[in-house]
Amino acid sequence: MLQRTASKKRRAYGVIMKTVMIAATSITCALVLFLIGYVLIRGLPNISWKLLSTAPSYLNDSIGILPDLMNTLYLVIATLIFVLPIGVGAAIYLNEYCKSRRIVAAIEFASETLSGIPSIIYGLVGMLFFCQFCGLQTSLLAGALTLVIMNLPTVMRTTQESLKTVPDSFREGAFGLGAGKWRVIRTVVLPNSVDGIITGCILSIGRILGESAALLFTAGFAHNLNGFFEGLTRSGASLTVALYVYAKEQGEFEVAFAIAAILMIFTLLINAAAAGVGSLFNRRRSR
Repeated sequence: MLQRTASKKRRAYGVIMKTVMIAATSITCALVLFLIGYVLIRGLPNISWKLLSTAPSYLNDSIGILPDLMNTLYLVIATLIFVLPIGVGAAIYLNEYCKSRRIVAAIEFASETLSGIPSIIYGLVGMLFFCQFCGLQTSLLAGALTLVIMNLPTVMRTTQESLKTVPDSFREGAFGLGAGKWRVIRTVVLPNSVDGIITGCILSIGRILGESAALLFTAGFAHNLNGFFEGLTRSGASLTVALYVYAKEQGEFEVAFAIAAILMIFTLLINAAAAGVGSLFNRRRSR
């Protein structure tokens, strides 16, 4: 009798918990779909070729986001140029060269702490250090260097975890054939962990595209169209900063929703690319 009662309680408990989890999953999916649908429905009708291919003109009272698109591209390129060598190099050192567990644990703790700091603090530090102390003024380069610090933990940790997935037998086999340490890393370890490096790069691009608070302090609000090298030394608004300016300062909500739809599409493409890269390398490994 007691066993039957306990069995009924366990079944009831299991049914209740399953119902709660299904409800939580449904609410989460509904919120995500609502957000994506609302932004796309409000923004896609406002996207036009003129909006994408022209710069804002105050004489003609027309709005274009081409400078903001180019500034965002410049920020992505400049940030990746700095963050990928530093992040991948740090991960290789921690996983392959460093023998002190205390040092590894301390650096990992520091990177996790950096990843949890609010972006507005990065912007304040970037403004004081890069813009004022280093003399870069308000520029895209100062914003890119600030984004390097923000994205360094992501690239380093994803690369480090990918390096750990390479079996030690691969390294031992290469050492047994007489290969040196760096040759083993270059020809055996890195090719088998390239999926993690690419995933970290893609995730960093997504964070760069979505960042605004740090760039408000460091990159500025200008909507001027410049070349790559000239643009890095001048103030420029990214898409997220332009969205803030048009929505908050100028009340151009149609343009703001158009920019939001573009950012949403970029985010979906980046997530799809990350998932595609992961599945591609998993299929290659399974073969």
